[in-house]
Amino acid sequence: MSSTQTEQAHPARRIVLIVAVILVGASFADLVGLDLRGWFQDVWDTVTGISIEYVIAGVIAKTVQTTATAVGWYGILRWAYGKEVLFRQVLAAYAACVALNCVLPANLGSIVMMVMLTTVIASATFAGILGAFLVQKIFYTVAGTFVYVYLFLSVPGSFDISFSWIKENPWATIALVVGVVVVVYIVVRVIWPKLVVWWAQAKAGGQILAHPREYLLKVFLPSLVGWLASLCEIGIFLAAYEIPVTFHTIMTVVGGNSIANTVSATPGGAGVQQAFNVASLKHVTDSRTATAYSVGQQLITTAWSLLFAAVLMIWVFGWGGGKTLIQRSYTEAKEKAAERKAAHA
Repeated sequence: MSSTQTEQAHPARRIVLIVAVILVGASFADLVGLDLRGWFQDVWDTVTGISIEYVIAGVIAKTVQTTATAVGWYGILRWAYGKEVLFRQVLAAYAACVALNCVLPANLGSIVMMVMLTTVIASATFAGILGAFLVQKIFYTVAGTFVYVYLFLSVPGSFDISFSWIKENPWATIALVVGVVVVVYIVVRVIWPKLVVWWAQAKAGGQILAHPREYLLKVFLPSLVGWLASLCEIGIFLAAYEIPVTFHTIMTVVGGNSIANTVSATPGGAGVQQAFNVASLKHVTDSRTATAYSVGQQLITTAWSLLFAAVLMIWVFGWGGGKTLIQRSYTEAKEKAAERKAAHA
């Protein structure tokens, strides 16, 4: 069987496997007396029962998030590569990244975007775009740390629970810290020559960091706007399903989604994200409503992200050009992902 035939056969096998699992699960549920069909019907009714006003507001928030984040990317790349960087191309590439991450596993859409950018920006290298990616992630690292610290501090007795082992085992803690430092030192010495070469290429994408004011205005601020838009999106869909909208509830959902995206290998974190959302919202609503909220938000935002990306790709690159760019970038992204996996191994 050729590689093309193999790639075409894989989706078919996945579909057959999914259908088989659903049928077996439904049969088992009927056998033990669970009304699985009724449960799915209730979830579907809840998913499709929200007002169109909430859908429109959620789509607007998603669009603001995507556009503002693309503005941050543009600020980084424009400083690094000058006038050859066009905002509409960066916006189209990032919108494609968001859409592909909804349907591809392991955030492969991000690698596809970086490959696309090296194609449309003549002087850009993949290492340079990767450097820009690390600069772009600075804000989101800060934001993620804020979320986790808030959730940690919001639980009474967190410090006593988390640090009790350190208090009870001080010498073991010191030994552990020393061991980690030694391992890090050995690893750094082994990879240092490669790291120096990589940094020489990657630092081109991070030049804006040498200008703090420009970074704050052109990267940090747009990223903040995009992040706030994502919080608004969560709040809108929570309200659509009549789930109490509070700062704590939104932070809980954000934290759960972050963990789900980290540990999940499914497209868009499907399934895993729903499980985390149900766990995150168990104190404010029932599992059926929490599942409906999670599925509804993911379905609506995924559909809109795909449509938004398709329109931008056609507008910026044309039908044939956009399709070819996506296909070539996807192929190369899979190769790079395989290389990274092999390097980690």
